[in-house]
Amino acid sequence: MTSQTRRRIIGALATAPLWTAGTSVWAQTTSLKISHQFPGGTINEGDFRDRLTRMFAEEVTKRTKGSLKFEIYPGSSLMKVNAQFSAMRKGALDLSLVPLNYAGGEVPETNIGLMPGLVTSYAQGSAWKNAEVGKELARILAEKGILIVSWIWQAGGVASRGKPIVDPADAKGMKVRGGSREMDLILKEAGAAVVTLPSNEIYAAMQTGAMDAAMTSSTSFMSFRLEEVAKALTTGRDKAYWYMFEPLMISKAVFEKLSKDQQAAIMAVGADMEQFALKAAQTDDVAVAAVYQKAGAKVVDLDAATVKKWQDIARATAWKDFAARNANCANLLKLAEKLL
Repeated sequence: MTSQTRRRIIGALATAPLWTAGTSVWAQTTSLKISHQFPGGTINEGDFRDRLTRMFAEEVTKRTKGSLKFEIYPGSSLMKVNAQFSAMRKGALDLSLVPLNYAGGEVPETNIGLMPGLVTSYAQGSAWKNAEVGKELARILAEKGILIVSWIWQAGGVASRGKPIVDPADAKGMKVRGGSREMDLILKEAGAAVVTLPSNEIYAAMQTGAMDAAMTSSTSFMSFRLEEVAKALTTGRDKAYWYMFEPLMISKAVFEKLSKDQQAAIMAVGADMEQFALKAAQTDDVAVAAVYQKAGAKVVDLDAATVKKWQDIARATAWKDFAARNANCANLLKLAEKLL
């Protein structure tokens, strides 16, 4: 080897990216897409789930010194709601904030994310992350190609075109959107006819009369302006018989292509976002009541006795059905019940 050749090799190595075990280095700039179904806004205003994705993107970009950048696609502008989970599994979508139970037809275990009566407080839902049930759920999702970045729970209520749905008996004869297989089971047991559609299609269905009532989160009640078509609201601001798990998730295939430092930044910022999400969800539980009262709707809260009525129905129907799906489902339910 001539001295001139040696100098060229040494020069090339000196300018090449440094990849050594244990060394914190940033990979070349990568742009990731975040998709969700909720109305878009800004980092300071709008649906808190959209705001969370923007705050997350800004902070990760900052911590990775610009090596990771993000494009936010709100309002199902990148792909349809129910296509997101499958797209992440395949590595065709990078990140999404979506109700986990929307993937129930593809991965039955995800229906535990909207299991009536199983989570009845924010404290209980928040405990999942570090409890056995959370670790097992994360393991199952990882096997399916999905990683949880932020654990987000939201209380749910019911908006109605006519009378409020408070007691199970109130649902009899009504066309109601439950939002998951398990919610539909308790509604059927109560005598309702179920309607299946994502939350961003509720307004049109209620406006046309194709649906009498809908169960969704406090935030969605406001973001989708359902007070314009509803005459009654049963809130989740004090007590609720269902809470929805709506995490920010990332494709495992995409995540594993990132540098260790980028991966660490994503997970650290994701964890930081959880406190913001909790406070925002609780704030919306209160705010939604004021919005509906101002619009002239009848606003009703639940008491412990009513929550128990729904929970008793859920145990005999939804829980039993879920546990029978497969061994993973049975185990998840058993682990979740430890936190009741």
